[in-house]
Amino acid sequence: MSLNLDDSPRIRVLVVDDSAFMRTALARMVNCEPDMEVVATASCASVALEKIPSLDPDVVTLDVNMPGLDGLGTLRCIMHQFPRPVIMVSAVTEKDAETTLEALSAGAFDYVPKQMSQTSLEIAHIRNELISKIRAAAQSRRSRFGPVEDRKPPQSARLELGKSVSAAPAIVAIGVSTGGPKALEQILPMFPPNFPVPILIVQHMPVGFTATLAQRLNSICPINVKEAAQGELIRPGAAYIAPAGVHMRVVPRLSDSKPVIGLDVHPQDAMHIPSVDVLMNSVAEVFKHRALAVIMTGMGSDGAAGMTAIFRQGGLTFGQDEASCAVYGMPRVCAQLGVLTHVLSLSDIPAHVIHATRRRRRA
Repeated sequence: MSLNLDDSPRIRVLVVDDSAFMRTALARMVNCEPDMEVVATASCASVALEKIPSLDPDVVTLDVNMPGLDGLGTLRCIMHQFPRPVIMVSAVTEKDAETTLEALSAGAFDYVPKQMSQTSLEIAHIRNELISKIRAAAQSRRSRFGPVEDRKPPQSARLELGKSVSAAPAIVAIGVSTGGPKALEQILPMFPPNFPVPILIVQHMPVGFTATLAQRLNSICPINVKEAAQGELIRPGAAYIAPAGVHMRVVPRLSDSKPVIGLDVHPQDAMHIPSVDVLMNSVAEVFKHRALAVIMTGMGSDGAAGMTAIFRQGGLTFGQDEASCAVYGMPRVCAQLGVLTHVLSLSDIPAHVIHATRRRRRA
């Protein structure tokens, strides 16, 4: 969606961080954008909660670690009292990664990782990510923000297959970005431990977060969920999360041609590493018509080329519908290209995937 800066009101942002350096740096980034303004900053939860009712910001950026009531506690107060998009600002540590993922489940729209000292101007490297996520958050409907278990996506609209697929899918590939962690928390627990094929997942995340995401998902899922490892044989009833900082592919093992995980950094100029396109292109090449791919909530167009490749091979391609997406970007591009065999609400995706793998296996 293109921005019309002349007609659209400016996005009102509240910056909450106990560090004066971070408050100033984040506020400068936002105020440099013609379609945004920082309406206030706050150094602690109590000040933030006092300002929100009167200032009514469109988006709140919230530090994970703060003295007194921390970022997670503050988020819960905001979601309960003044629901609106909240973007968590998190350091890349194991503890902060766990807290950030918990915040996403509690209703945070997204997060931005910070990898800098409090005195370093290297904070500028997060600018593009922060600004794009603030815009996406402002454009998202507020009714979508709330704990995962409280959200009830509407009934899906399905596009019937134009051609029959005789062979059962032998793999499921999932691509997801903004809104992905809480979406995965909703769908992956629905897969039974005897699910007959492996699941490979690319979730756009920074280094330090994917291992924590895999551990968190594994603790709530009947199937085994793990961060993928180089050369690992993919097995039914297991889900493999692409590690941050590398691309994940499916490649035939040299000794017996069985499909294994391949991890590398090429292409280095990809918009996202890991890339949904890289995974899905490899799945199309190895599994051809026996692939099932799902493109879910997220900004941008990563996955469009890979979904197209699987569609052209005769595989099944499912897209999350607009109503249940946190950000209807990646699925929108695939829908516009006409490469989706089904359009489904988030809550309908597991049943359709399970049905496809089992029905076609019995046929």
